[in-house]
Amino acid sequence: MTPSVSYNVSSSPHVRSPLSTGQVMYDVILALMPATFFGIWHFGVHALFVVLMSVVSAVLTEFVFDYLTGRENTLYDGSAVLTGLLLALCIPASVPLYIPYIGSVFAILVVKCFFGGLGKNFMNPALGGRCFLLLSFGSAMTNYAVDGVTGATPLARLASGETVNLVQMFTGHGGGVLGCSAFALLLGGLYLWVIDAIPWRIPVSVLLSFGVFMGLFGGDGFNLPLLCAHLIGGGVFMAAFFMATDPVTSPVTAPGQLLYGCCVGVLSGFFRVFGSSADSVSYAIILSNLFTPLIDELIIPKPFAYRNSAADAPSGGFRKSMLPALCAAVCVLGVSVGLLRGVAGVTADVVEKRQLSENLTVYRALLPDAVDFSIPEETKQAIEALNGAAWGSGFGNAVIREAVSATDAVGAAAGHVVTVRTMDGRDGPITLSVGFLPNGTLNGILYSELNETPGIGMKVEEESFTGQFIGIPASTLSLGTEIDAASGATISSTAVLNAVNAAIDFHAAYGDKMN
Repeated sequence: MTPSVSYNVSSSPHVRSPLSTGQVMYDVILALMPATFFGIWHFGVHALFVVLMSVVSAVLTEFVFDYLTGRENTLYDGSAVLTGLLLALCIPASVPLYIPYIGSVFAILVVKCFFGGLGKNFMNPALGGRCFLLLSFGSAMTNYAVDGVTGATPLARLASGETVNLVQMFTGHGGGVLGCSAFALLLGGLYLWVIDAIPWRIPVSVLLSFGVFMGLFGGDGFNLPLLCAHLIGGGVFMAAFFMATDPVTSPVTAPGQLLYGCCVGVLSGFFRVFGSSADSVSYAIILSNLFTPLIDELIIPKPFAYRNSAADAPSGGFRKSMLPALCAAVCVLGVSVGLLRGVAGVTADVVEKRQLSENLTVYRALLPDAVDFSIPEETKQAIEALNGAAWGSGFGNAVIREAVSATDAVGAAAGHVVTVRTMDGRDGPITLSVGFLPNGTLNGILYSELNETPGIGMKVEEESFTGQFIGIPASTLSLGTEIDAASGATISSTAVLNAVNAAIDFHAAYGDKMN
């Protein structure tokens, strides 16, 4: 009697070398150390707490899940540590500590454990956690600060027409997420390449396809300095060497890896040029992760030593039977993108008018003589170029949300209104609008979002505090000099004053262009 044989069918990555999962994970962790140490040194001790919170949360989440479900403890393979570390390097160093905690729990629990654990997740867990945080905590995830001073990232400054220092960008001194040093990431990536821990085809195809796309469609041609700025900024190096090369969510064949890398690079460029999200590379990799099973199905390696004709057996290359599905997928994707861009173009004016309509009550209260309000195109573009970054320096985390011009019944200028949102409130964000009269004086402030402590922070809503912003020159104001703090609400008063000063500074820069 023939003895029964048990076969184990597992998901990728399949065993292809004597290296264990733990060895691979710890090699990647070692490769990330230069970027981690630089980020902690550059951003300060809070960056260390962000890294520790992210890693510890990831490890504890996996441990608790394994314990409660009766599964084997998988902490020793290092995958949870790596996920937490990658997530920490992908978020701003100044975020509150609950941000890396929530991101790590989501990455491990939802993206990894709920789908069966290591080797069964359908997308990169760290990137899944990052995208979740971007969607849930957009303001905190786009708040980039160095030494307590908030400013735009180098790419945001580049998009607004400013020049950037390539050396600073490459070394990581230009600001950004915690793992912002392209040089440190390149060192780690080359180390993984040399020890054969990652396939060279993925990073090379990602970088080349992204560079070619930006050269063709970026608007500046193949301008070498600008292309270098795009390549070393915005997380492209992190994506090429550490995220896209995840063996679980990337193809296993050499041609498939090249196709997958090109998909990541082209989508990253497309989202950066035509999109408005705070991130492009993360979404590009996640979408490409979803295409990995299709790529593995399409591209089949030729069986070793197979000699029969191609008609009798599979051969290396594309599976012809899958070509119609691939063509259909490409067509659907192209049509969908075209329709989305068309709808966005058609509805842009409608969205703008609706936004104005919702704010008219505030605008009319600040400028009673105005009958018509409009959003000047130049200031609109300037605000969009900031990409959610705080305005200027010395105003805390104050972000310019909108700037409108007003005219009276005879068409004469009636003033301007600038709306600002700050994350520096004691109990949450504060959004307020500042009115400017044509003669250059302030005509008051009004809140559209205020969640301070009742009886304390909410005193900034009282007329005794807000009335101080009426009839004074539109110049930088100081607490205790021109403006008195609300009694017992110094933190809230400071947040409001910083927001008002940001509005004044923005109005000084663009007021003439709003008329």
